[in-house]
Amino acid sequence: MDSLNIANVEFCLDVFKELNSNNLGDNVFFSPLSLLYALSMILLGARGNSAQQMEKVLHFNHIAESSGPEFKDSAKQYLKCSEELYQASLQTADFEQSVEEARKTINAWVESKTDGKVTNLFEKGTLDASCVMVLVNAIYFKGQWQNKFQERDTVKSRFQLRKGKSVTVEMMYQTGKFKLALIEEPQMQVLELPYVNNTLSMIILLPVDMADLDQVEKQLNAKTFHEWTSPSNMVEREVEVHLPRFKLEIKYELNSLLKSLGMTDIFNEVKADLSAISPAKGLFVSKIIHKSYVEVNEEGTEATAATGDSLVVKRLPIRAQFLANHPFLFFIRHIHTNAILFCGKVALP
Repeated sequence: MDSLNIANVEFCLDVFKELNSNNLGDNVFFSPLSLLYALSMILLGARGNSAQQMEKVLHFNHIAESSGPEFKDSAKQYLKCSEELYQASLQTADFEQSVEEARKTINAWVESKTDGKVTNLFEKGTLDASCVMVLVNAIYFKGQWQNKFQERDTVKSRFQLRKGKSVTVEMMYQTGKFKLALIEEPQMQVLELPYVNNTLSMIILLPVDMADLDQVEKQLNAKTFHEWTSPSNMVEREVEVHLPRFKLEIKYELNSLLKSLGMTDIFNEVKADLSAISPAKGLFVSKIIHKSYVEVNEEGTEATAATGDSLVVKRLPIRAQFLANHPFLFFIRHIHTNAILFCGKVALP
């Protein structure tokens, strides 16, 4: 993986661990790629300590010249670079006099860019006259499985929750050739389900029993994720796949999370240095809100978002069984670069 994709994975897992620790026992779902893309737009206009903090949190600090050139004519140059690098445009909004109109305009834009899946990103009262700058970013993904599940094979089944509880889910089923690894420490199966055209795939980390999910989460980092999902361990074989249908729609306000990771100055009216966006004093980021939607069914996946040494692979029998009837982690990634588009935890389908 090149350094940019390593940064994507490291940032993804940092955010996942923060969200997971703040929402213990709950579903987690977000788009690290969308967030990285959006925050990179701010980094483009950040200078001084603000830029250094952002580079460190985004894991760009080891990438040469990540913060871009020092602009001579900041506002015009920033607009040009934003359009060229991110296909982005800046829009003026009157938060002081017409905050409700601005809120509706932003929400309508997000809804149109996500095929109506992400609605009401900013709820009434979320924006007020004190807002200075709002960053809005939307990503939409709809993928069909390379090997579809047949609806006739979907049955009602029990999904185990913590503390001995369970719920009834629609459990999809198919048998086919898939890449699968069995990791001994921590004990889990790793399955890859490719999408049509074999460009993107879903990686599922399924612990052997529920107690082991904590161990998987503890040991999860960029290095172990790369090892667990490496081509040398993911062996193609006949697999019986049982996977629940699930739909997640989650919204996070990420100011406090990013602050806890070390990105503090951009949210501070006095300390923020976004001088390459505008020379005007007092420009800072008011809110970063990220809302994500994913639906996994027999056809495939629809997803949107707005803003070693201990490794042992066992020999598997001729046909392995992958039974996702308890909480698991999943990642939608670009196969050739390993860049992670979406990351989630299904605790309750």
